Amino acid sequence: MTWSRLLRFNPTSSPTTTLIGQPVSPDQDIGLSLYHHPSTPIEVTVFTGSSILAPGAPTSPPRTETIATLLSPLAPNELGGGCIRCIGLNYRAHAAEAGLELPGVPPVFIKPGTALADPHHPATGTGTGTGQKQGGGTAEVKVKGKGIIPLPKVSRETQTADWESELAVVLGREVKNVDEKEAMSAVLGYTAANDVSCRSAQFAQSQWCYSKGFDGGCPLGPVIVSPAALPDPTKLTVRGLLNGEERQPATPISDLVFPIPHLISFLSQSTTLPAGTVILTGTPAGVGFSKKPPQYLKDGDVFSVEISPLVGTLVSLFEDEV
Repeated sequence: MTWSRLLRFNPTSSPTTTLIGQPVSPDQDIGLSLYHHPSTPIEVTVFTGSSILAPGAPTSPPRTETIATLLSPLAPNELGGGCIRCIGLNYRAHAAEAGLELPGVPPVFIKPGTALADPHHPATGTGTGTGQKQGGGTAEVKVKGKGIIPLPKVSRETQTADWESELAVVLGREVKNVDEKEAMSAVLGYTAANDVSCRSAQFAQSQWCYSKGFDGGCPLGPVIVSPAALPDPTKLTVRGLLNGEERQPATPISDLVFPIPHLISFLSQSTTLPAGTVILTGTPAGVGFSKKPPQYLKDGDVFSVEISPLVGTLVSLFEDEV
């Protein structure tokens, strides 16, 4: 069966079991629905596989479950190469706001597998905060629960933890030295990511891996969308909201300096990209350090990465690292 959208989750019937499935609703924003209505069941058609890399097919007879906890589409041990590959300065407006020239080749840095984090899934009756409301505006919502991103102590000392809304590309098969014309055939699907960054550490050195590699610094989700459902990813837009207020305006993926086929081909030169490879394609303009005055993440903030259509909203709650 050709799937359109898959997610990885723990079902309410067995909260310690991990399942793969497709949301019954074909266009529901899973991330926003869970965030604003955590007590409302979301039905998922269960697949036979145990990984989005080999999802199998819907069970026979058909079986549906509801989501107890939404997980990152990939488990840490499924990350290709054990890390997350990231591209910097891949939108013209972002390079301009950073005061940097456009690169001649894609700037590459790595986030470790320990940075991978789940989307936020609030529990009921445990705290409140301000978040994005479907249809626009803000609403008081419950924000405690699972999938909470720690603000690293090193960034708390300088108050420079920042957001970066990004489209993530996941490969479904191994490639090496792949041509741009063939690169897209390796794509399993598309999801949302937040390249959480500590700016004081980033600007203090020339390499970015340390400042962007803290535990939980790469939430991923809420679903992965297949190329069959989304044959032209340049039609997607990426948008970022802090506590329900827009910070990164909706920007088309067609604005990428280095498009997705080029990125896959470039990263694969003399380098094996295994199935499960995750590529963060870069962030558009509107990051916190570019604001006047600068704005940064703080304890209790909720940041949402919205990718439209189909992918939906990756919601993350941030709390100070203990």
